[in-house]
Amino acid sequence: HKKMVKAVAVLGGSEDVKGTVYFSQEGDGEIFRPHFNPVGKEHGAPEDDNRHAGDLGNVTAGEDGTVTISKVDSQVMYSYQSLRHCSTLQIPLSGPNSIIGRAVVVHADPDDLGKGNSHFFKQ
Repeated sequence: HKKMVKAVAVLGGSEDVKGTVYFSQEGDGEIFRPHFNPVGKEHGAPEDDNRHAGDLGNVTAGEDGTVTISKVDSQVMYSYQSLRHCSTLQIPLSGPNSIIGRAVVVHADPDDLGKGNSHFFKQ
């Protein structure tokens, strides 16, 4: 019997950025060991094979400032309202590399997704 683990990240600290991201994971989450990068990959886009587990991509707010996303990729399935994990469990909610206590960050400018010309951009 698999247990369901849940976590909530409340975004705040700015008048322009606020919201809630819900994470849920079925199972023990101890498959893998900051951007969240437990296996030492380079910074990249969500569709890249070589990317941090925490590289969730860019979002664009609508005219009313609301962001709604829902994406599925080979490493992790997630949405703005709910985050669920495929069999690779890149973002565990339990175990030694749990994301509990970590930050969810929304930047004002787009992420270069590791495509910049400097080594700094790959980190």
